[in-house]
Amino acid sequence: QVQLVESGGGLVQAGGSLRVSCAASGRPLGINVMAWFRQAPGKEREFAAGIFWTGGGTYYADSVKGRFTISRDNAKNTVYLQMNSLKPEDTAVYYCAAGPRWASDPASFGAWGQGTQVTVSS
Repeated sequence: QVQLVESGGGLVQAGGSLRVSCAASGRPLGINVMAWFRQAPGKEREFAAGIFWTGGGTYYADSVKGRFTISRDNAKNTVYLQMNSLKPEDTAVYYCAAGPRWASDPASFGAWGQGTQVTVSS
């Protein structure tokens, strides 16, 4: 099973930028999509952005569209989430996930990282 390790979280002021990374230990057969989810205290885990390993097609939640950019480096088996114009409501633990197909529900993703905290101060 693929192992995912996130890094790059931290504290940033509102309006600032931050990039989080997700390094995958490999790409087992059946993994076609990588995604970022986030979970704020007391809230359910929600989809933020996704990318196809092949072709690089991307899709975003409306709440982050135009501010966040997901990208990948296939040679490094790494996925990135560039977050700009951050808002306090973006504060959450950000999780990387891997799955077989396009989806935005957490149940469709079988591999998860441990998460990285992103805190946006007002």
